[in-house]
Amino acid sequence: QVLVVESGGDSVQAGGSLRLSCAVVGNTDNIGCAGWFRQAPGKESEDIAAIYNGGSTTYYGDVEGRLTISQDNVKNMVYLQMNDLTPEDTAIYYCAVDFGSCRWLRLSAYKYRGQGTQVTVSP
Repeated sequence: QVLVVESGGDSVQAGGSLRLSCAVVGNTDNIGCAGWFRQAPGKESEDIAAIYNGGSTTYYGDVEGRLTISQDNVKNMVYLQMNDLTPEDTAIYYCAVDFGSCRWLRLSAYKYRGQGTQVTVSP
């Protein structure tokens, strides 16, 4: 069993930065993929970024350069550094992990996810 817990969400003004953290607790052996997706009110979930066993990454949409995913395998943590935030970044941000060969999955389909952390960006 795996528990995923996000933190770091907050209310900020446009142009600000936030660093989201994701703690992965439990049987973390063989985790193949970890990543972040978000869901804004009234919208479908949107994949942001994934990081894989070995450290390679995939970014979705046009967030690369503004949003950066990273991991600390010793601490079993996954991070999302978000810079130059805009009101369009307002959403609940979810961290998710899965095992084995999971690169082809949408992040929202990963086996384990957290409860989410709210990010609100005001103009």
